Amino acid sequence: MTSFASKAFSHHGYAAFRPSYPNHLYSLIFSFHNGPSSLALDLGTGHGLVARYLSPHFDRVIGSDPSAGMIQEAKNLSSEYTNISFHQASAERSDFVNDNSVDLVVAAQASHWFNYDSLWPELKRIVRPGGTLAFWGYKDHVMVSHPKATALINHYAYDHDPWLMGSYWQQPGRSIVQQKLRAVQPPPQDWNDITRLEYEPETGEGTRFMQAKMKLGTMEEYIRTWSAFHAWKGRWPNRKRRAVDGDGEGDVIDELMDRIREEEPELRGEGVEGGWREVEVDIEWGSALIMARKKQ
Repeated sequence: MTSFASKAFSHHGYAAFRPSYPNHLYSLIFSFHNGPSSLALDLGTGHGLVARYLSPHFDRVIGSDPSAGMIQEAKNLSSEYTNISFHQASAERSDFVNDNSVDLVVAAQASHWFNYDSLWPELKRIVRPGGTLAFWGYKDHVMVSHPKATALINHYAYDHDPWLMGSYWQQPGRSIVQQKLRAVQPPPQDWNDITRLEYEPETGEGTRFMQAKMKLGTMEEYIRTWSAFHAWKGRWPNRKRRAVDGDGEGDVIDELMDRIREEEPELRGEGVEGGWREVEVDIEWGSALIMARKKQ
């Protein structure tokens, strides 16, 4: 998670271009929870997206994140939410939370970073008996009607050529999210009603809750929020992104978007006002949602 903690990482860009979560996802969690709503804790809150969604449903919401930049972004975006507080802290250390006080603990696209040898005892301390855990995450996106473009995204994301991004993901976190959080296993001696919902775009199997219509220009900026790309820039500091509609060598993401348009002619934006960046495509993410209740 060191990329997000770096001062060079664009926390504002992360907040602007990362996907949000649908009402359907939250409805599943609230239906499963079906309990008191005094305090919710959002671990790895990032820019506070989930904390803000939970705000109308709980008396108090706490968001924590180890990144000072993320916490500042969360505070900037949440100033009107008077029942939310933010703490710079790791998920494994919630010293600001009382024993048996949390009704709902969540983690959105963060649980693959956690140290579970430390986290499970901490959650056992702070979550009230009968309280709810809901962790979810998503792997790389699929361009639903464009398999060649999807194959290129996977190639650029995971090939270990130094020019590409495969060598720059932090492990084991990336492998955990790619495997749809199957490594996240609530201890059955402390948690019951353990429920796991998954979705795989390549087969269409499971419960889908991560999909969007996205312009190619927005997709490009989303890929630029990947931690692997941030690390790639550290390896190739002299390769700057190409100016919009400009010339120049560009960086690895510029090259990826060029290759996508070469392989998928309908994505070139010919005749589209604003060019290829305005072309809209259907996106899906493979995902997982894990829910459990703390034993009484």
